[in-house]
Amino acid sequence: MLKDQVGVVTGAGRGIGAAIAQLLAEKGASVVVNDLGSSLDGSASGERPADEVVRGIIAQGGRAVANFDSVSSWDGAHAMVAQALNAFGRIDFVVNNAGIVRDVMFHKMSEQDWDAVIDVHLKGAFCVCRAAAERFRAQGRGAVVNMTSTSGIIGSLGQANYAAAKLGIVALTRAIALDMKRFGVRANAVAPFAWTRMTATIPAGEDAASKARVARLKQMTPEQVAPLVAFLLSDAAADVNGQVFVARGAEVSLFSLPAPTRSIHQAGGWTPEALAEVLPAAMRGQFEALRVTGDVYGYPPLP
Repeated sequence: MLKDQVGVVTGAGRGIGAAIAQLLAEKGASVVVNDLGSSLDGSASGERPADEVVRGIIAQGGRAVANFDSVSSWDGAHAMVAQALNAFGRIDFVVNNAGIVRDVMFHKMSEQDWDAVIDVHLKGAFCVCRAAAERFRAQGRGAVVNMTSTSGIIGSLGQANYAAAKLGIVALTRAIALDMKRFGVRANAVAPFAWTRMTATIPAGEDAASKARVARLKQMTPEQVAPLVAFLLSDAAADVNGQVFVARGAEVSLFSLPAPTRSIHQAGGWTPEALAEVLPAAMRGQFEALRVTGDVYGYPPLP
């Protein structure tokens, strides 16, 4: 499906990113495998997992090169795109998968916890997409897949920084789709479910519900996420743009976006007192409940 296409996959040294890079190469793409090699909180680890992924791809007859630039660096993102051009002569897609976590309840979250996660997830997605945008525009084609999360779309405890970044990625994806549609560029977002070193850090209680949640996650693998990403990058998805999907085991969901559910009107406008009298009764039945991902996806992954 991706014969002769070239692209960058960030955070591709392990887990979901590695599975995506490997499948894209299997389907004919040449891949820049980006991974800084950091630990889960973004600190340096001294590891180079991208090298191992590249060796595996080449051993299977594919084409790949490793990249160790930081996604949150403007210059680093441009270096990734330049490497794709230098190594393979073109760039057709980017997949923004790089991420870190610094989970803590909001009232205990530091400025450093906030900045680090926003930088990697949201600024990183911007930098890489922006670095590729000029080339996409000039050649009249390009595809973007940004990884989001139901932590932002639905809700999650102890992840204000991560949730804000991931919901911001939805808005960024939509903005890219709107701004660059005229140039033949598509952008979609995918919220993945899979057992990885990142999801393994989510605190799990000893109660039955928590244990069941972990058991469900362990049934879902990074390899089950990759096919949706490969499809969205291919010409088979030429009419799919600005959408948000969830990949959960063998299930693919399409998410709706916020829209008005109920409105009230009063000629001449409102006073606070008038709103207090009318709004609760008119809208209470439409208020969104405070939910976490497990409240929506509380059932076992479909086989």
